[in-house]
Amino acid sequence: MSAALRLGVNIDHVATIRNARGGNYPDPVRAALLACAAGADGITAHLREDRRHITDEDIARLSAELPVPLNLEMAATDEMLGIALRHRPHAACIVPERREERTTEGGLDAAGQFDVLLRFVDELGGAGVRVSLFIEPDERQIDAALRLGAPVVELHTGRFAHLGEGERETELKRLTDAAALAAKNGIEVHAGHGMTFDNVVPVAAIPQVRELNIGHFLIGEAIFIGLEASVRRMRGLMDAAR
Repeated sequence: MSAALRLGVNIDHVATIRNARGGNYPDPVRAALLACAAGADGITAHLREDRRHITDEDIARLSAELPVPLNLEMAATDEMLGIALRHRPHAACIVPERREERTTEGGLDAAGQFDVLLRFVDELGGAGVRVSLFIEPDERQIDAALRLGAPVVELHTGRFAHLGEGERETELKRLTDAAALAAKNGIEVHAGHGMTFDNVVPVAAIPQVRELNIGHFLIGEAIFIGLEASVRRMRGLMDAAR
């Protein structure tokens, strides 16, 4: 029997809807608390340089009000490092970030940015923040994460999610092999990006994956069935895969 699989719910796009009109509604903190009540084991929020969705105030409130761990997604910049060290979330997932992208596109080049990332991993870890690197399912990137001393990697599942059903097998093998390699070397494995009710089960079934972080789909589905029902259904599919 594989270890229980945790669900981290990303509430960024509740803030996207709020920011489209300004004001305080819908409240991403309220969404986070509803997700927790429905079975989320943690909450993820990405504080971007341009503050297009989550804001500094959201991070302060999440840090103060959440009954579960907060995973702060952040770029490797001095500004974000300062914010993370001030709030000291349970975890900080370092992700690539480009102002012109709609959402995170691909994994972090941990191997190519090794010297830059070393300071971030050291300072965050020294402050008691669990560091995760959002990377492609690639041996070179896992080796870099190991040498950096990152305790967690989050494997980018976007390519798997966006391939057609008949084309996913090769990418699923890449994810499975990468998860096994990371776990063999003592790195905890998470995964995320593009997960839906229709594609989550094969990734959830990878025995070394300990956590899935899912956001955009759950918020979108909440329009039709409600956030709590959306989270509960995803939770059920994940549990059934184990």
